[in-house]
Amino acid sequence: MQSLGSFNYWIVIILMMIGFYALIARGNLVKKVVGLNVFQASVFLLFISMGKVSGGTAPILAEGFELYSNPLPHVLILTAIVVGVATTALGLALIVRIKEAYGTIEDDELERLDDEP
Repeated sequence: MQSLGSFNYWIVIILMMIGFYALIARGNLVKKVVGLNVFQASVFLLFISMGKVSGGTAPILAEGFELYSNPLPHVLILTAIVVGVATTALGLALIVRIKEAYGTIEDDELERLDDEP
């Protein structure tokens, strides 16, 4: 039963490694942005998992509740999601401009085109 309690953390590690692999191993810029988003989602899941208190309730004062969950991690993740969406939009817009300027979005072809005189 102990391994079931750490299920969220295993999912975080798996998602993190998938995103990291896509970011490092792929040459396509869109695939890199998708890998970055998967990595970012794993961090969101990690923070939300750590912010949940087992048996805790929302921090609203009421009779019968003594254990409360901290809402701060969830609020920070909401802000991070907004920043992540804006960053993704900017990255994809830059990829569109790179495609228009160079005709490709592959890393190795961009390096080859950049090295040519």
